[in-house]
Amino acid sequence: MYVVKSSLSDANLKTVSEALQGALVDLVDLALVAKQIHWNVVGPRFRSVHLQLDEVVDTARKYSDTVAERAAALGISPDGRAATVAVGSGIGVTPEGWVDDTTAVGTLVEALGAVIARMRERVESTGEPDPVSQDIFIGITADLEKHHWMFQAENG
Repeated sequence: MYVVKSSLSDANLKTVSEALQGALVDLVDLALVAKQIHWNVVGPRFRSVHLQLDEVVDTARKYSDTVAERAAALGISPDGRAATVAVGSGIGVTPEGWVDDTTAVGTLVEALGAVIARMRERVESTGEPDPVSQDIFIGITADLEKHHWMFQAENG
């Protein structure tokens, strides 16, 4: 079997590998959380929140693919399995059942905040060992911060 070899040193590859894998887990979980709430949101702002949640799902799915492919390009096998996501995500528990629009928005604010904080750590940790991966994390963080701002504005 062919194994992809990275040009990064072993120490740098370890740092970047942990950052990429952590980001993958957070992004997969963010997509799942946003979709779960999307299916269950109710209330006067149902339609606008419902549509806004799909925007988060699209962003998280797009970037999870980017992160997984970056990992693969460096010879790191990406792991997006459900069990891996369940134990590694930095996002809290998602409400069960119907979720009123105010709670839905608050849940997304918290989830996005948690992922953004971890992405910023990844931006910091990958700057020296791999500016290419760092650039990916910067783009992810910028897009997630935009969603975070918009959801915060929903609840004023």
